[in-house]
Amino acid sequence: MAHAKIGIIGGTGLYEMDGVKVIDEVQVDTPWGKPSDSVTIAEIENRKVAFLARHGKGHRFLPNEVNNRANIAALKMIGVEEIIAISASGSLKEEIRPLDFVLPDQIIDRTWTRPSTFFGDGVAAHIGFAEPFCPRLHSQIKPAADMTGIKMHTGQTLLCMEGPAFSTKAESNMYRSWGCGVINMSTVQEAKLAREAEICYAVICMSTDYDCWHEVEEHVTIDMVIQNLRTNSEHARNLLKNLIRSMDGERSCACREASKYAVITAPEKRNPEQVRKLRAILPDYF
Repeated sequence: MAHAKIGIIGGTGLYEMDGVKVIDEVQVDTPWGKPSDSVTIAEIENRKVAFLARHGKGHRFLPNEVNNRANIAALKMIGVEEIIAISASGSLKEEIRPLDFVLPDQIIDRTWTRPSTFFGDGVAAHIGFAEPFCPRLHSQIKPAADMTGIKMHTGQTLLCMEGPAFSTKAESNMYRSWGCGVINMSTVQEAKLAREAEICYAVICMSTDYDCWHEVEEHVTIDMVIQNLRTNSEHARNLLKNLIRSMDGERSCACREASKYAVITAPEKRNPEQVRKLRAILPDYF
């Protein structure tokens, strides 16, 4: 099976860029089921990169239908240590205009139907999540965006909502009152699961609309989102090429040992079946 240390989660067309050589399409079975699709292994800037379509190729899954545990586990099982996620997002601030990019450093969870942990079922653990995104990756992403000429906002809070319907006006204004900068439907589970799997994770949000709070701009529609997403995709591909070129793989951050001391269940009390599953992503501890 082909391996890669860098993983990209996003749309199906992200690896369709000049100079990219597709090496393999990998089918990965995980203890949590199958991921959204096969994993594309490609060579970019002389680096092997694993691409996974979050919603499946052709966008087949709603946000609450995505098997996030299988997605993150599949990437870990093929050697991924760093994940860059790309996500279409709505803007909750006037200064974050459609087609701008955002690198959030905090997140608020407003989902309620989706598994967001590998643990449980007889193995209890609690990871630290005060800083939900890898600061080391952030230190590499912003310079790559500047080099690409992309307008990227930093220091923002991302609101992850349940969906699949967009926000009501009351909800949108409530999130604005909380100081949130962008909103999407996909990030919080990826971030939590990546942390448990000891993978560095950061999300790059592409602003597609002003949600529905804006009194002047047209309220968000799927046509608007898709049109702006297509425009942003080209910028995202250029950003990824610059970013991958600069990523050094030196994992000096705490992400690499996030679960080392997280498990609190006594070894003799752990559910053997759950231990077997966890061994697939955390072999050093199980």
